[in-house]
Amino acid sequence: MREEQKGKPIIVVGSINLDLVAGTARIPRPGETLTGNSFGTFFGGKGANQAVAAARLGHPAVMVGRVGDDAFGEQLKSGLRQAGVSIEAVNTVSGPSGVAIIITSATGQNSIVVVPGANGQLGPQQLERHSKLLQKAGMLLAQLEIPLESVESLGELAKQHGIPFMLDPAPARELSDSLLRKVTWLTPNESEAESLLGIEELAAGDVVEAANALLRKGPKNVILKLGDRGCVLAAAGKMPEIIPAFAVQPVDTTAAGDAFGGGFAVGLMRGYAAKDSAIFASAVAAISVMRHGAQSSMPTDREVRSFLKERNSDAAFSESSAD
Repeated sequence: MREEQKGKPIIVVGSINLDLVAGTARIPRPGETLTGNSFGTFFGGKGANQAVAAARLGHPAVMVGRVGDDAFGEQLKSGLRQAGVSIEAVNTVSGPSGVAIIITSATGQNSIVVVPGANGQLGPQQLERHSKLLQKAGMLLAQLEIPLESVESLGELAKQHGIPFMLDPAPARELSDSLLRKVTWLTPNESEAESLLGIEELAAGDVVEAANALLRKGPKNVILKLGDRGCVLAAAGKMPEIIPAFAVQPVDTTAAGDAFGGGFAVGLMRGYAAKDSAIFASAVAAISVMRHGAQSSMPTDREVRSFLKERNSDAAFSESSAD
């Protein structure tokens, strides 16, 4: 991370959802009806989750997105504001807000259906209206819960202005080599890597080669997220490395990947080395899975540092540990 970018905001372009979360003993099979044991509503959306993760860690975070003019819209904006995220570029449009219907099991696993709602109205023309704001970013983050043409437009803007661009390719879909070549950090999980590589199942012993294969598709760097097995860091010009996860007892894994993404971006913006940023992000994700909800599970910087200190990892982090 260049020195002049460190103080700039992380700007997240993406989805803002209300999560409707039901708890059950296990995830139901197709056609099966189960009796749930809990229900709650939480602020979510992959984009908003990542913005909140960054803001809770103390880095300036700006959200670019859309909410509907329904009852959920103002609640979602209020949730972002209270978390410390700037919502100057969150606009209200006609129609419903985005929602996610989530089932969580007793073991912390989840099944999710996302309905885009207002997120589907965040097109390239809307991004063009926020062009001056986007150019002020120290890093741009995006996911795939908004129109793909908007993600492609954002990638082009990042390339033109030399802004690091982190893409979480979720939900999984085919992406052009042209877009991937504009990505500074690609952060898929295993199923998303399978989709990008066109394979049916990624064996545990093949994860390093998979990260290398993703790297060959164009992005400058890859973080392949492996859940409780950690992640593979495949940085440009370096040997891939497996970063172990922290062992914790999960209660809800809903936003673990978003927690990791926000934490990784903050680490890079602070000047941490890529490996240290991945360790820091792993701690953010570990804390998040021990709590219920998406944005409500995101830890503060003090909580993360305390967690790392307990595991003798805090010494790895310093502002001078840049690549």
